[in-house]
Amino acid sequence: MLAAYVDRLGSPEEIRYGELPAPRPGPDEVLVDALATTVNPVDTFVRSGQFPTALSFPFVIGRDLVGVVAETGAEVSGFAPGDRVWCGSLGHDGRQGAAAQQAAVAADRLYHLPEGVDPTAAVAVVHPAATAWLALFRHGETRRGETVLVGGGAGNVGSALVVLAAEAGARVIATASARDLPYCRGLGAAEALDYADPRLTERLAALCPRGIDVHVDTSGRNDLATAVPLLAPRGRIVLLAGARTRSVLPAGELYLKDGSVRGFVISRATTDELAEAADAINRLLPSGRLRARRTETVPLRDAAGAHRRMEAGEVRGERLILDIAGAAAA
Repeated sequence: MLAAYVDRLGSPEEIRYGELPAPRPGPDEVLVDALATTVNPVDTFVRSGQFPTALSFPFVIGRDLVGVVAETGAEVSGFAPGDRVWCGSLGHDGRQGAAAQQAAVAADRLYHLPEGVDPTAAVAVVHPAATAWLALFRHGETRRGETVLVGGGAGNVGSALVVLAAEAGARVIATASARDLPYCRGLGAAEALDYADPRLTERLAALCPRGIDVHVDTSGRNDLATAVPLLAPRGRIVLLAGARTRSVLPAGELYLKDGSVRGFVISRATTDELAEAADAINRLLPSGRLRARRTETVPLRDAAGAHRRMEAGEVRGERLILDIAGAAAA
């Protein structure tokens, strides 16, 4: 089978494109004929070694997968050849990745793709949406009627945060660039503020006199010195980016508010947690409410270039999709 893979950790130049032996499904696995995968920041972290995890070489890169069931293991139920499926947790902790014509996926990490949903549209959104759902509800414990601040509400994860929080009945305040404020409101934000406004903190405080219940900033700046004073009593700050940040924590103020700061990385989510997120995603996918703002599809053979662009910061506000279905014909 054709695959994008590495023989060792390192720069995007380590990515190879060529033939690898096709996998065979174990008793509890499903063999999937892949249609497409995506390029996520975490894919570059794993490939470079920045995010240490168990790997075996050659290692197929990629995390997200959409495809069609080819074969099931002897102990698998609930899937049959021809079923359209997706997965968002390959390429980590000993699991081979998704950037190949076939993948053997553990059945408890695989989900049916709802009827009528375009596979390419789905693969573009499942990872950001799962990240957003877990940040909001598993770690942020968001409840109906609470106020949720989404920093970077026009980005891939940010837009999913806005949609999911609004769908759950939270009051959403998003920050974004001035040109993106109408987009955030269209997603369901009750208020949208320019994150470059020098009076942003003052404006947030005025909009939320009781404070912010759940604070999620997708930028990775992790400015706790600003976030903690804005919290409501028992407010929660969820950190989901910024692995190299070294923030100053106003510990005394956090303590007096009975507040908390919670780190969250989706790679450590359990299969039960991922399944909960998948259920929520599948409920919203048919409506089109969960969608990527912009996508670009590139051939699987260009995976190295896609990783270079991701690391150079050239991919903002759009999703890079690697076309696997077209690999054989290319």
